[in-house]
Amino acid sequence: MLDCQSFYNLLSEAGIKFYTGVPDSTLKDFCAYLLDNLPDRRHVIAANEGNAVGIAAGYHLATGSSALVYLQNSGLGNAANPLISLASKDVYSLPLLMLVGWRGEPGKKDEPQHLMQGRITLKMLDTLEIPYQVLPEEFDQVGEIVKKAVEYLTEKHQPYALVARRGIFSKYQLTSKAESPFQLSREEAIKIIVNSLGAEDIVVSTTGKASRELFEYREQLQQGHAKDFLTVGSMGHSSQIAMGIALQKPDRQVYCLDGDGAAIMHMGAMAIIASKPLANYKHIILNNGSHDSVGGQPTVGFNIDLSTIAKACGYREVLQAQNDSELPEMVRRLQACSGPALLEIKLKKGARKDLGRPTRTPLQNKQDYMTFLKNNLSK
Repeated sequence: MLDCQSFYNLLSEAGIKFYTGVPDSTLKDFCAYLLDNLPDRRHVIAANEGNAVGIAAGYHLATGSSALVYLQNSGLGNAANPLISLASKDVYSLPLLMLVGWRGEPGKKDEPQHLMQGRITLKMLDTLEIPYQVLPEEFDQVGEIVKKAVEYLTEKHQPYALVARRGIFSKYQLTSKAESPFQLSREEAIKIIVNSLGAEDIVVSTTGKASRELFEYREQLQQGHAKDFLTVGSMGHSSQIAMGIALQKPDRQVYCLDGDGAAIMHMGAMAIIASKPLANYKHIILNNGSHDSVGGQPTVGFNIDLSTIAKACGYREVLQAQNDSELPEMVRRLQACSGPALLEIKLKKGARKDLGRPTRTPLQNKQDYMTFLKNNLSK
């Protein structure tokens, strides 16, 4: 097991002074260490992994040095375009060190959305022509690996990847936790929303704990799960999934339960949603200002005005709530208005320690959901 400070010291001694990326559950302890110990000029939590590659490219152009980009292996998809068309030796030949969290590693139990990504992670790096080394748990071997990686960056001016298995980093408790002024939890907000939905209403929920909480509440109510599409992977795309459904089901209300990190990851989606005549589209952003599912690192959700952004994009109605006394009324107003409409709910971060995971497989969820979308209960 690698101690976070000791690993950071190795990187620092090798010349890595700048860090950027998207928090990941495999890397959460190391990400927490960076958040606690580095100033803003040396550490940036990016909106998405492709953005992180761009930030690292800018750092190199300004300093001549290499940055470290951290990401979950699922983020290789977001990062692929700038890695290929910006950083590769055939274009600008930019050195950057990647730290890749290996979810879904073959032979290890993991969630369905990580299994294929885990199988192809090393093949993807091969396809991207990025050399890599899987980090060992023995710390005395890591120093030589980091040295070799940085030598490659210096000599070849191309990306190099360090692949981290789950559980490789020792526990590090984040201390720089911003206190939230909000008291309503995401789970409480989801319960209020679900209790207000009609029999034919359609739900798409975002990646992470929001979908897990939605699943558990449906279990508690014994309602089944056919009305909810749980976007267990593809972070940032639930709003577009909901849009695709809303366009084809104009007589049904479609609710997207989104997260602040997910909405910010691909914020351009809001402009496309607002550009379409989607009277039935209701976008709910559950904003707790954090990447809650992967360690609680902050997003910029509380630093920006998502409601004003939605208005500027062209949403026909924009609402906001931040406690359990005003949320039911805001949900009623959202239901009654003509969309595209957005409701931002400001929340405290955190979730129950005993929060479970869906017991239905993604394929079962899809089949049940498509049956529900096909049927019109009022006819």
